[in-house]
Amino acid sequence: MSVDTAAVETVNQAFYTAIETGDLDKMTEIWAEDTLQGQVTCVHPGWSLLAGRAEVLRSWALIMANTTYIQFVLTDVKTSILGDVAVLTCVENILTAGDEGEASFAAGKVVASNVYIRTPDGWRMWMHHGSPVLQGDEEEEEGEL
Repeated sequence: MSVDTAAVETVNQAFYTAIETGDLDKMTEIWAEDTLQGQVTCVHPGWSLLAGRAEVLRSWALIMANTTYIQFVLTDVKTSILGDVAVLTCVENILTAGDEGEASFAAGKVVASNVYIRTPDGWRMWMHHGSPVLQGDEEEEEGEL
């Protein structure tokens, strides 16, 4: 594993830890600044595109404020780096408190693409896109092979 790959995967893990712990300061540190080259973007599962650092961070503040418990187990992590851009794809296996409160839990799966850019301060998130995996898709795919 290259030094850059390790650095990207470390900041990626920090991103998910920030969500789990509700650490908006850490989340703010992880996201890149908007630049003349473009704005950061984020697509949460089921949401419309969010563009601009302020709007993206506002969405995370809202999510964190309304999430009593969430845990991510990442699988199928793949990282590709081309110059100053890194693309990390993974499957987010999510356990969260259910609608009944902390006594019940719900599980889900999201496929995520996280794009990072190299900055003077290290790798920072430029784009996050999460797409839910519908239950039963894996069984159908396995049956087709």
